[in-house]
Amino acid sequence: MNPDPTILIPALDESVNIREVIRTVKRTVSADIIVIDDASTDATAAIAREEGARVLPLLLRLGAWGAIRTGIRYANARGFDIVVTMDADGQHPPASIHDLIAPIIARQADVVVGSCTQRGSVARKLSWFFFRKLTGLNILDLTSGFRAYNAAAISALMTADTALLDYQDIGVLLALTRAGMRIVEVPVRMCPRINGHSRVFSTWWDVLRYLFITGILCLSKWNLPVVREVDS
Repeated sequence: MNPDPTILIPALDESVNIREVIRTVKRTVSADIIVIDDASTDATAAIAREEGARVLPLLLRLGAWGAIRTGIRYANARGFDIVVTMDADGQHPPASIHDLIAPIIARQADVVVGSCTQRGSVARKLSWFFFRKLTGLNILDLTSGFRAYNAAAISALMTADTALLDYQDIGVLLALTRAGMRIVEVPVRMCPRINGHSRVFSTWWDVLRYLFITGILCLSKWNLPVVREVDS
């Protein structure tokens, strides 16, 4: 196994933040950096290329999970051993990447979640508790996008039904659990965004939509047969 991870960074209009994120990763870890540009309207892709990252440009906006899954498909096709997903806004600390991949290198886990429960508001912690009860997932930080995947987990996410997910958190964890992947958490300290605001939960309507869709997914426990995606 190659211990050097590949970093996948989905980005939507993050021209203000992406340069510093890439530079900080480079100062911290030996890794290839892939930025999945989610049809940005600003200079995100150009800046990422200037900083030496490989850019996968999307013609249509797919959202955070659609962008990440594009990167995971790319990693699967090229046989990467470890990928780390992290946000383009500076919230995920590159200094924790080594801690994140250590259980995978030691063959103790297939998936590692960077857990930061301190960041949760009372409402968020209540929703985490509610969703854990519905799904049976024994993971404290259900919504962290700071994760590491080994080759087996990457392959497990190449089922056609994962393409139907709207978000990158609970549905992905359910798919990985159903596939028998070993999931562990490591504590990390997350930072505030460098600039800007969340694009996933920018309005109360977005929050309510997330709660409704995720609640339905949790109630179903997503017990559908696995359908393997056929690569073209």
